[in-house]
Amino acid sequence: MSELTPTALVTGGSRGIGRTIALTLAEAGYQIFFTYVSRPEAADAVVAEIEAAGGKARAFRVDSADAEQVSAFFADEIKGKVELSVLVNNAGITRDGLVLRMKDEDFDKVLDTNLRGAFLFLREAAKIMARQRHGRIINISSVVGQMGNAGQINYSAAKAGLIGMTKSAAKELGGRSVTVNAVAPGFIETDMTAALTEEQRKAYAEAIPLGRLGSAQDIADTVAFLASDKASYITGQVIAVNGGLYC
Repeated sequence: MSELTPTALVTGGSRGIGRTIALTLAEAGYQIFFTYVSRPEAADAVVAEIEAAGGKARAFRVDSADAEQVSAFFADEIKGKVELSVLVNNAGITRDGLVLRMKDEDFDKVLDTNLRGAFLFLREAAKIMARQRHGRIINISSVVGQMGNAGQINYSAAKAGLIGMTKSAAKELGGRSVTVNAVAPGFIETDMTAALTEEQRKAYAEAIPLGRLGSAQDIADTVAFLASDKASYITGQVIAVNGGLYC
């Protein structure tokens, strides 16, 4: 086993679900590296919160869709410098719109960030983890990647693509003791859902068997489990954390 520091890398870790994942993995004992694109003050706040609790964290401005930035980040900050134990592909954006009106750039931007970006990070992490013969890769998909959603054809396509990527990578990397799984959140309390009207929130809750929206902690706890030794015989799976919305 390497004497380097066991590290969990979370893309899009400065806010929302990614922030909670970063905090939860820090509590589990990992040094946290996370990426962000905007709002450096939010990234600094996450680092400060982890360090105040006795953990270690660093934030890096990296555009997940930029292959050169991703490659340079791994070369400069990861390879030979830390023990990359966990990768959580969480970075994502939305550019919603009905298919008849969706612009090419809105489709491409979402696929580039949410799917191609996850591939770029997965490929770099897989090289390291395969060589060290251990590692956990966890891709954050979505319930809309399983059931679709009107007005989100680009987001749904990207999240469905993550599921296929997860299953394929699990087959390729299993022989090196690297597990690859996906977590598919349902409707979760985040900045995006905070913008919903009370009527919309009520409609969503009524469609969920458990009768409520989920929390970011629900997702983070599932990620922490998949990152742990308790999940060492789980790979190629999609864990739906959705209150029964799609079952």
